[in-house]
Amino acid sequence: MPEPLLIERRADRVVATLNRPEKRNAIDQDMIDALHALCAELEADPRTLILAGSETVFAGGADIGQLRDRDAADARKAINATAFIRINELPMPVIAAISGYALGGGAELAYAADLRIASPTLKIGNPETGLGIMAAAGATWRLPEIVGSARASELLLTGRILNADEALAWGLVSGIHPFDALLDAAHAMADRIAANDALATRHTKLALRTPRAQHPDIERELQAELFESDEKHRRMTAFLNRKKKS
Repeated sequence: MPEPLLIERRADRVVATLNRPEKRNAIDQDMIDALHALCAELEADPRTLILAGSETVFAGGADIGQLRDRDAADARKAINATAFIRINELPMPVIAAISGYALGGGAELAYAADLRIASPTLKIGNPETGLGIMAAAGATWRLPEIVGSARASELLLTGRILNADEALAWGLVSGIHPFDALLDAAHAMADRIAANDALATRHTKLALRTPRAQHPDIERELQAELFESDEKHRRMTAFLNRKKKS
C-alpha cells in the first residue's frame, strides 16, 4: 500500500501531500495515524507545514467506508477532530494549498490550517448532513471564526459547496493561484515566514489562537519574553544600522 502522506522535509518547512489517489484522498485511519506522527515530529522540531493534495482533489472527505461502520463509541473518540486540533496547535504556521475538491473532513482539515490558498478549481464545503451525520471535526466552531456565524450556518445547514471565487470573497481562502503555481505560492508564504524571527512567529500564532478573555494578558507575557531575546536586539540593531546608511 502507498504511504498516505508523501513528506518532503526542509530545514525550515515540511510539505505533506495527501496520497490516496484511488480514494480521492479520503481521510482514513492510516492517514490520521500519519498526520499524528507528523505532528509529533513538528512539535519536537517546529517548522512551517504545507498541506497539499492533487490537482483535482485536496481531500474528498473522510473515508465513507470506515465512517459507515463507526458507532457512538467511535464518534466519542473524535478521531479526525483530535488530529485536526493537533495540526492547528502546531507551534509554527500551517498552510493549506487546496486544489479541486475539499469536502467534509477534507474541508475541515483545510479549516485547521492558519493560511489557506487555492487553485481556480476549488470546491469546498460540508455536505455531511446529506449523509445523515454532521461536520464534527472542527467545522462548527472553526468556520464561524473564519467566515462569521451567518455564512458558517449557511454552509453547514444547507451543504452548500463554494467555488474558488466565492471562497475568496468569503475570506475562507486568502488567494487564488493556477495549480501549477499553487505550491510555489505556498512556498513563497513559507519563505516570508522563515525570514522572520521564529520565536516571534510562534508567539504570534499562540496569541492568535488564545481566547479573547485572556487578552491582553497573553500579549504582555509573550512580548515580555521577546523583549529579552537576543534575536530581538540583533534584528533591531540591524534595522537601525540600515537606516543610518540609507
